[in-house]
Amino acid sequence: MELFNGLIKETQGLLEHGSPREWAYRPGGEWKDLGQSELVLQKDAAFELGASGKGSANYVLFTSSSELVSSDRVLLYGPDLKEIRGDTDFARIVLLRVGVLDDDNEQVYRILKDIEFAKYHVYPEGYMVRMSPENYREQVRVSKQAIRQSISFQSIGASYIKAYKKDPNVLNATVIFLTAPGFDYKAMKDIAKKANDATNTLTHILEGLSTDCSVCALKDVCDEIEGMKELHFGVGDKGAKKEQH
Repeated sequence: MELFNGLIKETQGLLEHGSPREWAYRPGGEWKDLGQSELVLQKDAAFELGASGKGSANYVLFTSSSELVSSDRVLLYGPDLKEIRGDTDFARIVLLRVGVLDDDNEQVYRILKDIEFAKYHVYPEGYMVRMSPENYREQVRVSKQAIRQSISFQSIGASYIKAYKKDPNVLNATVIFLTAPGFDYKAMKDIAKKANDATNTLTHILEGLSTDCSVCALKDVCDEIEGMKELHFGVGDKGAKKEQH
């Protein structure tokens, strides 16, 4: 699964000037999970991450490269939860290393979507997540009580890693949190959109989209996402003569 490698490298480029704190994942270090979404009222909230008017981004990228994702870990660029004093910029980026998937491409697509949906099944106590998939944003309302109980990004990240690694296809997971100002959150949202476009294009390829690039509505995506052309011609061609982009 190399389709998103270029986007992972773009992400790394956006973070290269930061100095993150890093924690290795340790099973048992997760924050308490309620099993269902919790309503944190504004009067009970200490602050919001990625609040309206603040930078925000959220996306998941896959790879099979152990060089790009080598271990289970949590990275934090910026203040930890107990150090935040008010609404702040926020991004959560997840990089997943998956095993070599030998199923047909349609099955691979389903597996990747199932893995990605794990993010909707994490319900940390005192940490109310609101996602906006169409805007590639994530807002989190953190309760005052959770702050008093020493909630941290280390434990929240561990909760996400545990959820992702329930799927046997996930070999390693890196969860990256950003709360510092000065990062290019708009560029991160652009990467999120590219990843979404690549996934949507994959569904069209699986439906046998034409390989005539002169009439293909998704040519721009193929041109921009490394590996998409090869996947397109490998899947979309039904024995007809292949044309070059």
